[in-house]
Amino acid sequence: MDRKERILAYITSKEYIPLKYEELKIVLDVPEEADAEFSMILSKLCREGKICLTKKDRYAPVGKSTNSVSGVLRCSAKGFFGFVICDDEAMEDVFVSGDEMHGALDGDRVIVKILSGDARDAHKNGRITKIIERANKTVVGVAISRKKGVLCVQADNRKIYELIRINEENSMEAIIGDRVAVEITDYAANGTIWGRVLSILGGSDSLKSCIEGVILESGVKSEFSPETLSHAQEIQNHVSEKDTEGRLDLREKLIFTIDGDTARDFDDAVSVDMLENGNYYLGVHIADVSHYVTKNSPLDKEALLRGTSIYLADRVIPMLPEKLSNGICSLNPNEDRLTLSVFMEINRDGAVINHSIEKSVICSKERMTYNIVTAMLEGEEYPEQYEYLMPALEKMRELAKILSDKRQRRGAIQFEFPETAVLVDENGEPIEIGREQRGISNGIIEEFMLCANETVAEYAFWADLPFIYRIHEQPSTEKITAFNEFIRNFGLLIKGGKDGEIHPKSLQQILDSVTGTPEERMVASKMLRSLMKAEYNTENKGHFGLAAKYYCHFTSPIRRYPDLAIHRILKEFISGKELECGDINKVAKHSSDCEITAEGMERSVEDLMKTAYMSNHIGECFEGVVSGVTRFGMFVELENSIEGLVRVENMSGDYYEYDEDNAVLLGVRTGKSYRIGDGVEIAVAHTDILSRQIDFVLRSDLNRQTFRKFDKKPVYKIKNNVQMKKFVRKKKR
Repeated sequence: MDRKERILAYITSKEYIPLKYEELKIVLDVPEEADAEFSMILSKLCREGKICLTKKDRYAPVGKSTNSVSGVLRCSAKGFFGFVICDDEAMEDVFVSGDEMHGALDGDRVIVKILSGDARDAHKNGRITKIIERANKTVVGVAISRKKGVLCVQADNRKIYELIRINEENSMEAIIGDRVAVEITDYAANGTIWGRVLSILGGSDSLKSCIEGVILESGVKSEFSPETLSHAQEIQNHVSEKDTEGRLDLREKLIFTIDGDTARDFDDAVSVDMLENGNYYLGVHIADVSHYVTKNSPLDKEALLRGTSIYLADRVIPMLPEKLSNGICSLNPNEDRLTLSVFMEINRDGAVINHSIEKSVICSKERMTYNIVTAMLEGEEYPEQYEYLMPALEKMRELAKILSDKRQRRGAIQFEFPETAVLVDENGEPIEIGREQRGISNGIIEEFMLCANETVAEYAFWADLPFIYRIHEQPSTEKITAFNEFIRNFGLLIKGGKDGEIHPKSLQQILDSVTGTPEERMVASKMLRSLMKAEYNTENKGHFGLAAKYYCHFTSPIRRYPDLAIHRILKEFISGKELECGDINKVAKHSSDCEITAEGMERSVEDLMKTAYMSNHIGECFEGVVSGVTRFGMFVELENSIEGLVRVENMSGDYYEYDEDNAVLLGVRTGKSYRIGDGVEIAVAHTDILSRQIDFVLRSDLNRQTFRKFDKKPVYKIKNNVQMKKFVRKKKR
């Protein structure tokens, strides 16, 4: 037991009485030369929320004896309250009203005293007694007022309730209406927050300034450090003969890439052959990024810090500098490239009966796109220059179908609904939003990458390698219960197995039952949110959604750090070298956190784009489907994936009451009802880019007074000839 553990054990012991610093030193017999270390340990224990310093300057344990717990405050954007997510995962969240926050902000690590009930009760209220660590260092917001030379900024994050005050000398001459990035400099004892303007991003209603704000608040670096860029410039632009030594030479083999039309980095290429025994021989060739991004180099440190590339609607924030991601690490056509290849012998049932992992060198023969490959396989027109690839593509289609059928038989969940695709102009403004189109070719690459990831993960597991798995645990009973309540509206029900366990096949059956119906996307989206979040872990716990015992991320080292780390481990192992993996637990946890940050940014920017896009369609009408029903209104989703709210207060002709048991809005006089899945015609009434809120009204309620309910003056005019904009649903293949 080290010193820190001994000190904590004493302070948390039953016989301990809260003592002051000097008293603790005497009791624990701390020599003067160890005073600095002792003080540091106490401070660290306080920051970790394991002990606290009382108002009388006495050190006390946090926990049952004081009826206090430590955790992270998560505030609500819809009211003046929040919950403390306890560090002890066995404890339920603690409700904290706005009056009991005492200066704490969203994301702060705090100590909360339980005011009602025991610390382990399911329903309890608390008061924040100490702020252990502040989370918000940079805040983006809009300057809304100026009083006595002090500029007041309201945070874009509606979970931060307090205004941030900025003295004139720290304002960079920002004016009311500017969106600014603010560094918080002081938290005053009276709750006042002081800061200084770091940069002026633009006007409050500027889409660009909103996106810049999302990036700044996330803490993600947009630019690479000079040291990283300098290191990247030192890397040669071509593969030398020395680089190819000890590698399997595949440069004469028919290998090519298949990616999206706009893709610029290609980290995977494929090949398929037929063996004499009738089995398929699949090759998945992945860019050997680890050859160039060496361990603990400036490039490696920055890649680890970023964790992942982030794909926003108007830009990409890459994990690696462009010289690598689009250059020497990208499997560009007709250029030699270093790779890590996985060869898999697959039988007619889709089983991988043999495999090998090789350090290799390839020369991709073509840069194919999903659209062209799909056209070729569906008998549509395509450039004649690719005719020689048809035999290989036919084999790939056959194999992908076999692999897909195998996954279906074992019960993997297959979400078929497409992602949102946003098309922007040269200024970054959205000009078209719709569903991302998927074809046969997308499925081919997806199946091959899944197969390679599973094969590598199983190999690493049985080789007992220190490894980073991609895990996905079974959903909780609470989430499945909530999902069952939702699908009950459609007459559906999931039945669990023994001990309430759910097999992914049960969820796939639900998806199959709504395929081709208006509620398909809503059910699939709700199911996706009901599942646990996939994450990186050094312990193999399987992948529930894929119904896979072993899974990892191996195929995208240009844009994901875990893939890069796995490549290093595999290369060292197959080369017979001693494994030097470092702290892969830390890498796995950090990579999961980076992924969550990236997904949050991507979702926020997509919502901004949708709001900005609909701002150009005020007064226009569309067909949609009710995607959610609440006490205050109903959410309607359009075929292009954009969702807006029809508020009850704007539904004329009747008074609507909310039937919670059946999740339906019911007209008291007419009996007219609205429930999830109902088709409706709406008009776009109002948009607010700051809150990313889109308001619809029913088309039948559209009149010249509609917009006055949302704006003090009718900024938007209703068009004389309102045309119905109908998004045509494409038939499923």
